[in-house]
Amino acid sequence: MAAITTGRYGFALLGVVQAVLIFTITILTVPLPLVAREFGLGPSGVLLLSAAYGLSFSSLLLLGGRLADRHGGRPVLRAGLALLAAASIACALAPGYPVLLASRFVQGAGAALAAPAAVAVVRVLHPEPAAYRRAMATWGGLSVLGATAGSVVSGAVAAAVSWRWLFAVPVLVALAGLARSAALPAAAPAGTRPALDLRGAALATAGVCAASYALVGSTEHGWHSPGTYGPLAAGLALLIAFAAAERRTADPLLPPGFLADRRRATALAAVMATAAGTALTFVLLSLYLQQLRGWSAAATSAAFLPYAAVLLLSGRLAGPLTVRYGPVAVTAGGLAVAAAGLGLLAGLAPDSGYALGLLPGLLLLPAGAAAAFAGAAVLATGGVPPERTGLAAGVFNTAMELGPTAGLAALMALAATRPSVVGGYAAAFAAAAVGLALTAVAVAALPRSTKPNGSTVPDRTTMPNGTTVPDPTTIPSATEHINHIEEFTP
Repeated sequence: MAAITTGRYGFALLGVVQAVLIFTITILTVPLPLVAREFGLGPSGVLLLSAAYGLSFSSLLLLGGRLADRHGGRPVLRAGLALLAAASIACALAPGYPVLLASRFVQGAGAALAAPAAVAVVRVLHPEPAAYRRAMATWGGLSVLGATAGSVVSGAVAAAVSWRWLFAVPVLVALAGLARSAALPAAAPAGTRPALDLRGAALATAGVCAASYALVGSTEHGWHSPGTYGPLAAGLALLIAFAAAERRTADPLLPPGFLADRRRATALAAVMATAAGTALTFVLLSLYLQQLRGWSAAATSAAFLPYAAVLLLSGRLAGPLTVRYGPVAVTAGGLAVAAAGLGLLAGLAPDSGYALGLLPGLLLLPAGAAAAFAGAAVLATGGVPPERTGLAAGVFNTAMELGPTAGLAALMALAATRPSVVGGYAAAFAAAAVGLALTAVAVAALPRSTKPNGSTVPDRTTMPNGTTVPDPTTIPSATEHINHIEEFTP
């Protein structure tokens, strides 16, 4: 089979895989009440089932990234897709809750292998720093698109057929990816293979999983329950032990200085804040429409169709905008627009209408979120040597998973302090809007752009007469720009 040497087709294949990995996180968000009734689940069972995929996904991403750096992206991608396909089939055929729960955990493990490995292959498809940054600008928008598609499609499919048919999507995409993966470049890592830090992997996996479980459980048990502070304390202790162990390891899983870079750390904060805000919107509005307004699951999914349409449009524009104006400006602007959307949703009332009460926020939020993810993906993965591409991708995806986990826990706890349910929802939206606005300020304060050698330069150059023009090192020619739009917009 001939190798896929063009960026367009290889990137399209990998982009669909990435979108479906995130799609699978939200696949049960809307039909979860239907699943709970079928299996007779109580609150704790529903909680664990809703979190299972994300727990294993987020806790194993660092290990998945390191495996991609050690063995190359293609073999790790294949292993992840095979695991995802097998687990998705098991989910669809699950005879009871234990099998479904275990299969969701295995799905997340497969995704944790596939996600960073896919980015490692993208790096091989586009080895030039400028081309790789353009690819990652589009890549950032694929994740929020996948999450939105999961929430929009799931309710309609569950109402029309069965929630079990939703798992056909990851099965088909994983099988297609396996069939075509042999045509992808081998993506073998250059130079000496990094050692596999098994002790660090075990500590990081256990720490992230325990802390994430505690944060998710806090919405049911409360912050003063042993079921919350016990796992949270254990998770924090394990993560502290992980940080200490990494300083004494010759080839650590997460080099201590990797997150010290200001641009990368701020970009990861932007990813977490944006992911938390978008997840909050789907969870709270799904509860509001179904439980308080009496809407069906299908009608609730339909309510998010304008959100999805704006997301598709803004996702196509975000990559070229990042190329044109730089990742800092696009990320900061996207965060500000998303914050405005959440601010509008903070006006939620018991009798809020859809067209005037919800729709304006549902249009602004995706427009800003797509831009924020696109720019942040470039900032978070830029300037990383090829042998650490998997690591950078793992950290980026970890931030995307931890954002909804930690953010939802904190915001739902805030909502619970209000006497009325809708008032609590409004307070949570307002807090999320403030968080995104503050993050936008932090991003705007960053140096504007990065040259291929990693040094920073301003987005605009000042001429002797005092006027400013676009910096020629950061702005492609018109012909290049058209080619980039064609190549990186699947």
